[in-house]
Amino acid sequence: MSDSPLGARRGNLPVPPGPLPGPSSRTGRYAAGQLAPDAVRRMFDRIAPVYDVMNRVMTAGLDGRWRRDTARAVVRPGDEVLDACCGTGDLAVAAARAGGRVTGLDFSEEMLARARRKAPEIEWVCGDLLELPFPDERFDAATVGFGVRNVEDLERALAELRRVLRRGGRLAVLEITQPQGVLAPFYRLWFDRGVPLIGKLLPGGAAYTYLPASVRRFPGPAGLAELMQASGFDDVRYRVFGGGIVALHAGVAR
Repeated sequence: MSDSPLGARRGNLPVPPGPLPGPSSRTGRYAAGQLAPDAVRRMFDRIAPVYDVMNRVMTAGLDGRWRRDTARAVVRPGDEVLDACCGTGDLAVAAARAGGRVTGLDFSEEMLARARRKAPEIEWVCGDLLELPFPDERFDAATVGFGVRNVEDLERALAELRRVLRRGGRLAVLEITQPQGVLAPFYRLWFDRGVPLIGKLLPGGAAYTYLPASVRRFPGPAGLAELMQASGFDDVRYRVFGGGIVALHAGVAR
């Protein structure tokens, strides 16, 4: 898996489509991949009991390795680290094991309740990535795992992450993406059909129809790299995992 520098593809930023006509049913809104912030919070509160299990199923157990790679990409021993959109805490725990003094933040109390049980020694904060409750230049490193895809304003989220990082601080973003080439048909079959079908068997399962639609609306790896650069990060690079279904971006705050 090779690193890909941000380079000749400037100007080709994928632009997500504008707002779609909103279906009236909850399932329809999930399928459209567009939810208001309060609806996203409620969705994660509902799926919190099955969140870890579904992550393992969807990634064939590889998500733990990807989170460890994300932490190692930016966390140095002794760093003050923010793990934003921390969910049930797996990436925050990986950052702590890499030597960071970690603060985990999420706006779902149900997710945070599970994170606190996993690692009571970590500071867990209920808060919004779009309005981080921290002063400027508070952290040496920041991570986001499978979270920026769900925010209402991606550019604002990246700007907030830049604000709370010290100059020279490091950001890593781990996110699902759409593979190209021979794996693309199998990916679409799994994420568009398989994951929602499995989700229907679990509490809050309709939410898993939201996943494939939200991925389709999110910028590809080159597009996200460009947005990071525009938000105040240099040396932005990315690598892909799992045959291209997940991308890890890293950059340095300027």
